[in-house]
Amino acid sequence: MTTTAPPLAARADEALAGLAPGYFALVMATGIVSVGLRLAGADEAALVLLVLAALTAAVLAVLYLARWMRHRDRMRSDAKNPESAFGYFTIVAACSVLAVGLQAEGLGTASALLLGVGAAIWIVLGYVLPWQVLMTRDGEPILARTNGSWFVWSVASQSLAVGLSGLEPASPAFAAVLGLLTVLSWSVGTILYVGIAVLVILRIVHFGITPRQFEPTYWVAMGALAIAVVAGAGIYAMPTVPMVDAARGLIGGTVVLFWCFALWQYPLLLGAGLWRHLIHRVPLRYVPSLWSMVFPLGMFAVASLRLGRVEHLPLVEGIGMVGLVIAVATWAAVFAGLVVTLVRGVRGVRGA
Repeated sequence: MTTTAPPLAARADEALAGLAPGYFALVMATGIVSVGLRLAGADEAALVLLVLAALTAAVLAVLYLARWMRHRDRMRSDAKNPESAFGYFTIVAACSVLAVGLQAEGLGTASALLLGVGAAIWIVLGYVLPWQVLMTRDGEPILARTNGSWFVWSVASQSLAVGLSGLEPASPAFAAVLGLLTVLSWSVGTILYVGIAVLVILRIVHFGITPRQFEPTYWVAMGALAIAVVAGAGIYAMPTVPMVDAARGLIGGTVVLFWCFALWQYPLLLGAGLWRHLIHRVPLRYVPSLWSMVFPLGMFAVASLRLGRVEHLPLVEGIGMVGLVIAVATWAAVFAGLVVTLVRGVRGVRGA
């Protein structure tokens, strides 16, 4: 005699099996909007979003662990899929963004621990995932399935540089090591961005891209440049240590170029979104990948605010304030979509 699972349990397990590898982008987006609000002086709102980001991270950590226990084959399949594998790097970036938020609250020890966890995951994923994607073939061309989520690999590396540059070393000896690790993370992230950008451009040139294929993850191309600006500015402001001194001039000279290129991409990506939804009428509804659009919007706002203040550029800072308003409004809209989706799911189960 066979028994069927209750509707609620069955649907919950189905949702767990299909949990997106890049769902930690929710934590990234919420955390970076919190950082932006703090830069704008809205400390109370920033703290609320930081707490929400931390709670969300805890819930997602439990869900990912449960998915590994119950649907290990699905997770392994995602790790070999060029279209989804690099979404797992959102875990690293989420740890780093939360660490930056904790630094602003004066919780340096907790921030260092989070960065340690993020760095350990980054080292493992940085070697395992590319091997899985590039060396494990399934008969389909990889280049045709290259997409914007690959830029999250670069973002993860740069996010570590941002977090590490904000730490206070316990001793001068640690300061030298910290400087080395920070410059290393920034450098790896920058080089990865260039390589991934070439692959994405080749994919578009050779295979084209349809409106449905232009997913929100392509916004990460801008976010990766913006976070490189923030990381570079952080390194430039670090105390004098050999590695930082050796790289300070090079890194300091790139931040303005990166910001300008990110600004150039902003209307390009916006226009592509209008092309997707207004001209070709691809339905605009809540999907987890929308958080990969919110994060770049928030990251660009933070980069503009920091660059404008450090370099005394009022126009750039003003652009950052406008960008922050857009990022907050977009975060609120996507979060509302998440809540509506969850409520509908619960109602559907009760009505079954």
